[in-house]
Amino acid sequence: MDEKKYLENRLDEFASLVEDLPESEVPAGMDRRKLLGLIGAGGATLSLPALLAACGGGGGSKSSSSGVGKYPKTPKWKFVYVNHVTTNPFFVPTQYGISDADAILNTNHQWTGSETSDVGQMVSSMNTAISSGADGIAVAIIDAKAFNGPTEKALNAGIPVVSYNADAPASSGNKRLAYIGQDLFVSGQKMGEKIVELVPSGDVVGFIATPGSLNIQPRIDGAKQAIKDSGKPINFTEVATGADTAGELSKIDAYYQGHKSLKGMFAVDAGSTQGVAQTMQKYGLASKGIHGGGYDLLPTTLKLIDKGFLDFTIDQQPYLQGFYPTTQLFLYKISGGLMAPSDTNTGLLFVTKDNVKPYLTTKTRYEGSSSSQQYVKST
Repeated sequence: MDEKKYLENRLDEFASLVEDLPESEVPAGMDRRKLLGLIGAGGATLSLPALLAACGGGGGSKSSSSGVGKYPKTPKWKFVYVNHVTTNPFFVPTQYGISDADAILNTNHQWTGSETSDVGQMVSSMNTAISSGADGIAVAIIDAKAFNGPTEKALNAGIPVVSYNADAPASSGNKRLAYIGQDLFVSGQKMGEKIVELVPSGDVVGFIATPGSLNIQPRIDGAKQAIKDSGKPINFTEVATGADTAGELSKIDAYYQGHKSLKGMFAVDAGSTQGVAQTMQKYGLASKGIHGGGYDLLPTTLKLIDKGFLDFTIDQQPYLQGFYPTTQLFLYKISGGLMAPSDTNTGLLFVTKDNVKPYLTTKTRYEGSSSSQQYVKST
């Protein structure tokens, strides 16, 4: 039997199967009449995939085209982010991460909370999100107990809740589904170890915007623990600076003026770190043997590291703290809760004069130094 005759016979068999197929088993989007017509008109010249494509079948491609990627069409879910310092520059890349995930997944979001780490305002924002029927909530849990009630209320209403950037301790009883952010106490320990390397003895100050806040207090606690464990004769003092960037600089400057015997100035939040760097520059403290360092990627901080005024800053990838929660909440919703959110450590990288250049020469949304979308090719 020649090849053409063989194909014709096989197509006849296929046509019979298609004709006898129960309606409930016809693949979504397939036009059975059109397929049979194509076969009868000489379909032996077409491949099976081509036949299926010509009549709208083909294993689910029809449903995938109505949603994002290969996902089926879904509602435009709205995820609410409850933040403790909504206007702080640290969270610029976080918001870019949320927006970029929205664009990929066809979701929407609201950025709300407090400008000044006011827990009451944050709880009120979370309750509003619940009563308005948010599809998911990401909250920076900066207080060990205040968010327990709203979290449970949201979960009881079928609204998934994850924490980001700050998390409640295990002993708090908070039932959030997952935490996305840095391991805060461990990062503080690593910072403390770095301080011990730089300052073998003497007076050291650690600046913190809002003492007791769970997004930064664990860091300074970890630093103190590492310094204590080192056994070095370092006198570490914790000093509050407030949540306003300009106010932080003023307090850091004033503290140095009153404590010129300092051997080190460090900070555990973005604004205070920038203030330390600016104070170090203003008084030329690096040239006097005074060391400094802190957290996050504010442009001024990075520039002053490059110029040698600050020893280091710690990158905790704020972009991912927006991108990952949106992705995890989307997967939870589309899977009916089967894809449960998982704890995700966004990392710890010391940025020093040796590796700061890429942060300065490449302006991206990932560090908040640019609002434009771009493909950054590695070198």
